[in-house]
Amino acid sequence: MTALATAERSHTAGSARSAAARYAPAVAGYAVIAAALLGTGTAPTDLLRWTGYLLLAVLLPGTLVFRALRRRPHTLVEELAFGAAVGLVLELAGWAMFTAAGAAELLWLWPLAVLVPFAAVPRLRRHWRVTGYAPVPIGWAWALAGVVAGFTLYLYASFLRVNPVLPADEGQAQYIDLAFQLSLAGAATHQAPLQVPQVAGEPLHYHWFGFAHLAAGSLISGVELPTVFFRLGVPTLCALAAVLVAVVGWRISGRPYAGVAAAALMFTVGEFGYENGLRQLFGTQATFIVWGSPSMTYSWVLLLPLLAALGELVGRARGSTVPALGRGAWVLAALFLAASTGAKASSVPVVLAALAFTAALWLAVRRRLPRAVLAAAGLALAAQLFATAVLFAFESHGVTVEPFSGLRPYVQPGAAGTTALLWALTFVAFLLNLQLRLAGAVVLLRLRRWRPEPVQVFLLGGALAGPAIYLLVGHPGSSNQYFTRAGFAFGVLLSGWGWVELLDRAALGARGRALLGAGAAGFAVLLTAVQLRFPATSPPTPSYESVLPLLTWAAVLLAVALAVQLCWPALIRRWPGLAGRGPAVLLTAALVAGAPGLVSDAAAAHRFPNGGAYPAERMPASRVAAARWVYAHSDPDDVLATNAHCRAVVDGWCDARSFWLSGYAQRSVLVEGWAFAPRMVGRPEGPYAPFWDAERLRANDEAFTAPTAAGLARLRDAYGVRWLVVDRAVAPESPALATLAELRHTNARLAVYRLR
Repeated sequence: MTALATAERSHTAGSARSAAARYAPAVAGYAVIAAALLGTGTAPTDLLRWTGYLLLAVLLPGTLVFRALRRRPHTLVEELAFGAAVGLVLELAGWAMFTAAGAAELLWLWPLAVLVPFAAVPRLRRHWRVTGYAPVPIGWAWALAGVVAGFTLYLYASFLRVNPVLPADEGQAQYIDLAFQLSLAGAATHQAPLQVPQVAGEPLHYHWFGFAHLAAGSLISGVELPTVFFRLGVPTLCALAAVLVAVVGWRISGRPYAGVAAAALMFTVGEFGYENGLRQLFGTQATFIVWGSPSMTYSWVLLLPLLAALGELVGRARGSTVPALGRGAWVLAALFLAASTGAKASSVPVVLAALAFTAALWLAVRRRLPRAVLAAAGLALAAQLFATAVLFAFESHGVTVEPFSGLRPYVQPGAAGTTALLWALTFVAFLLNLQLRLAGAVVLLRLRRWRPEPVQVFLLGGALAGPAIYLLVGHPGSSNQYFTRAGFAFGVLLSGWGWVELLDRAALGARGRALLGAGAAGFAVLLTAVQLRFPATSPPTPSYESVLPLLTWAAVLLAVALAVQLCWPALIRRWPGLAGRGPAVLLTAALVAGAPGLVSDAAAAHRFPNGGAYPAERMPASRVAAARWVYAHSDPDDVLATNAHCRAVVDGWCDARSFWLSGYAQRSVLVEGWAFAPRMVGRPEGPYAPFWDAERLRANDEAFTAPTAAGLARLRDAYGVRWLVVDRAVAPESPALATLAELRHTNARLAVYRLR
């Protein structure tokens, strides 16, 4: 009996140790995120509330629905990652119904629409407890945890550390778009569909689903929206996106490490270039996009599982042991397509182009059109038509057909031969800057003797479509570069797949893989150290001189590669184990050549505090304090009026990119800064275009400069204005206003009046 009891205790202890080892990578990843958030002023209670919201209102209902849709389980981490993505789609539907009904404060009840049926219906109860998961390689798990931790540290340095939730002084700088995006999330706490927060009543034809998610997270968790926006939302979306890249890459390729390699390419390796103080070659640094435009990250979270579902429909990888999703793939594809329509305008066009590319190549090679691909393309086309007609109301948002507009600023006209050479070099710089980390895709095609499988054709189509659309269209704010970002999701999956297949061909043992990994890490550290120690200079505006450091750096690395190639036979004689491994070493070096990107981007945030190396505006604490007072003392449907419309006035023209009041007050403003209203984007005057409704603007401004009882009554009755917010640094209000409205709040710079 004693021996039996001892054996049982030993077995229990061993099981506990095994469970601890399995979950340690996930715990470590969460711990790094939590430490970054707590270290930047996030209250522990807010972190706990947010964690509870994610677990109970996103992960739990989404996982139950995903289990009901897929055929057989694969891995637990895949189940949870896909479940989180499904949960975000369901949350969007719940948010729309509760908010449209005027019951946003009850949004925390939406998960019951899933939990109750899964508890009450016998056939659904089995999804509460599932067994039979495939084990996850421990190296895969720790590598993925490292990707998440590393990118979280990048966010800490470039975003969290330098952007306070609420500014504490008058000199605070902030990236110019953040207050606008905060205003969208604020509107989503009480509006469905959204209106332009800076122009009350103006329909918002825009991709705003990601901001509805942030609003829903705030409403359900009880955490104030600025904390969600500036702290909790971005790191968790990035972590989920990284995990989704890893599990989708595994599912599509059938190779575990293809997925984690793809995650590293997307969230560890930055764009190739040479640090020159200008981090916006050919658009915007992709790593910066995750916090400068959180809708991009939100769209990736929906796009990645969509690729997995469509990959099943196009054709599974030969020899894959990953269980098929089954018929549920169609439902998942429809769900993620529907949510992608308003997540980012760049997602569905790239998916549609990838499916069209697949169908065209299939027809050319096999002389027939696959029904599944055509049906999937039909779903994507329907989604695109819905987005164009309903969400965007046929607004172009400044996007025009303008081939190579993204490259033109880097080419100065000159003699015909010189101009042609500049165009060629600029195009090479574009490919190196944005596409070098996708080099594994070319290797994969070469390994398959240029006869790729259907799912590889699909991924290739998306990887090509993203930059092709970028090169075809133009946008005054470089927003065409988001098509390239959407294409990344396809490309990194293909590139990671190619890298893993090449390593398999090289037949590296455990020691060889360890040495290759150590060499890659050392090479990345060396490249980063050189760039930080010897930074280049660059003109403040894009020009050919802007790409010269990149091209020079590429030439130096190419010379090093050629030198190594010449010495390779001698190295093989010295170390015979290198024989046949040269291509693997070369591809690994090419893929990590962009590793300095994240470090350089974070370093830019230190040189240009709080705004990074990007357009920034002052966000004085006095403005934010007044806006938060209004938020605390007003009703969600109250409309505000203000005399602050301009970020700056240049030669008498208003730069109408002022969004602080609508952002931090979370209320609609009669007229604030109108530059980002859909009807204004793309105007030739840029942000200096005049407001389109002169009568509304006159009525607004006269409330501060020449108020009358009749004028204020008209603002209240015709426009719903309840509060007047005066920025005395812009212009002091008329003394008569104090006799016509009630002064409720004041500070050193602002005054807030309530209309009687």
